[in-house]
Amino acid sequence: MSSTLEKYESFLVKNVSTISTLESSLRSVTWFLPGRFKDADLASECLSAILHVSSMYHDTLLARVVQSDPHWKPILPIPLHTRYTRAWSDKETLYKWAARSLELIRFTQLLVEMLLRRKVSDKNRWRGIVFLETVKMILRFTLLKITTRPLLSPPIPERDIDPASMPPSSTHTSPTLAPTSPSSSSPPTPDHLKNNHIPLQPNALMLTPPPPARADTSVEDYLLPKALTTSSVKPSMLLMKPMSSPLEWVSECIYIIRPLVYASMLSTKKHKDKALVTVFAMELISRSLRRTPSHSADLEREEYARRDRDILWYLLRGSVWETYSRPKVEAVVKKTANTPILGVLSSIVKDWIPLVDEYYYYTAP
Repeated sequence: MSSTLEKYESFLVKNVSTISTLESSLRSVTWFLPGRFKDADLASECLSAILHVSSMYHDTLLARVVQSDPHWKPILPIPLHTRYTRAWSDKETLYKWAARSLELIRFTQLLVEMLLRRKVSDKNRWRGIVFLETVKMILRFTLLKITTRPLLSPPIPERDIDPASMPPSSTHTSPTLAPTSPSSSSPPTPDHLKNNHIPLQPNALMLTPPPPARADTSVEDYLLPKALTTSSVKPSMLLMKPMSSPLEWVSECIYIIRPLVYASMLSTKKHKDKALVTVFAMELISRSLRRTPSHSADLEREEYARRDRDILWYLLRGSVWETYSRPKVEAVVKKTANTPILGVLSSIVKDWIPLVDEYYYYTAP
């Protein structure tokens, strides 16, 4: 088994560009499958889950390959999210496996719901959803206990290496990864220029003076985007400050338990109508209690901005979707059905509307 895994890893490293292109192409196909044939939504989500899980494994492998090669180092700075999550994954084994388990559930939860909907009753399907949300809540509280900091999404390092530019072996150069010591030999002269003893006439464009610089462009404006920020020089573990006050802990705990409360209320007919209002109120309470990050806390501000953008998903949930958003989307789809190019997009949206109605995890918090 180990030899087979080693052969696969060797094959992946040698063909990483091709595999990355294939992953991207197949991921695009999943958007067009729903509605094309019977159980096309199941086939699409199955393919999507396989691609996400394999990509997570490939990202881990590529990061390990680059880190183990002393002759290569990245030219571009590593993203703050990758630095922070990789530091915690390297320091705490429990964090690494809890974060990976959480992402694995996120990649496969919709596929599990589709299988449950086809095999068991609706009541048991909701029991399965509540069970998944309970496991996710436990994993998130585990991460919160380890870090004592607001949780990031995703909690694992994202791919910060362009697979297409990775070196096929340690003896080749790459535009993304640079060798630690530059080559001492100068590039050879091309054959067609070796016997050229007549100087070339300068091009007219070379003799034309450059246009005058803009008056509002200064040296500071040019250098400011290239300057290091405080987050660039901070230790990876200090990119996010620990939570100190009780209100900050209450805010993060409310944010973590929201999905479980929402799924539990939807699973019971008695509280189904109040589920959306309840979880939206929890969202606002969590937002009002959380701390205001400083200007130097770039990573924390990015996470809070992402959470604020996720509030728009409430337009696709519950009574808001049924009475407001869906009629408007259907009207736009009907109006653009016969329009060139837009008609293709409207047909895709039309095939996705029933999936939003039938499955919880398409728009789940």
